[in-house]
Amino acid sequence: MIVRFIAAAVSVLLIVLAARRAKLVPGRFQVVIEMVLDFCRRQIAVETLGEKLGNKYAPIITTIFFTIFFFNITGVVPFLNVAGTSVIGLPLIFALWVFFLYIGAAVKKLGPGGFLKGALFPAGVPKGLYILLTPVEFLQVFLLRPATLTIRLFANMMAGHLLLALCFSATSFFFFSAANGMKILGVVTLTGGFAFFLLEIFVAALQAYVFAILTAVYLQMVLEPDH
Repeated sequence: MIVRFIAAAVSVLLIVLAARRAKLVPGRFQVVIEMVLDFCRRQIAVETLGEKLGNKYAPIITTIFFTIFFFNITGVVPFLNVAGTSVIGLPLIFALWVFFLYIGAAVKKLGPGGFLKGALFPAGVPKGLYILLTPVEFLQVFLLRPATLTIRLFANMMAGHLLLALCFSATSFFFFSAANGMKILGVVTLTGGFAFFLLEIFVAALQAYVFAILTAVYLQMVLEPDH
């Protein structure tokens, strides 16, 4: 929980500093922040939802991307060394946020009946197939989407944490406790740990992107079911 509070505080601080110090001719820090914001708006929200819906939901999708990334990246920050999303509670909260977001948006736009019709009875399908298709669609919309969002994020960040812990624990053992002939293995585990360290940085960003893009996709699927 301390790691999560730190990640949340740092993410808010960076955005506040970028906003307060924004200039017409941006510095490096402002350029980086603006590039990420523009990426979230254009490449995720607008690209998936179209111009109108993309601009409407860009703030939420950007917030999801930023917060998940900062919670993820704490797994490779010295003295923190654990991702805030490597315990299932936080991924579940994010998944439920997305779940209620797309359900609420669809009900608001289409009404309860229109939402259920579009979600559970896809257009262009022979009516006889609804006996098989509708239960599957129900499970997908109301259970599988939030479940897979939760498990994907949690499992990836937990696996990375365990790999780093294993590599660096083995390095410590081989260098300081193993017999002389085995100390050379410490170099192997140290190299592996450094490789996983770099991989974990990539995974932290990738999982934030995947969560954000799936949020946009799920919104698109319920708001424009005929597409």
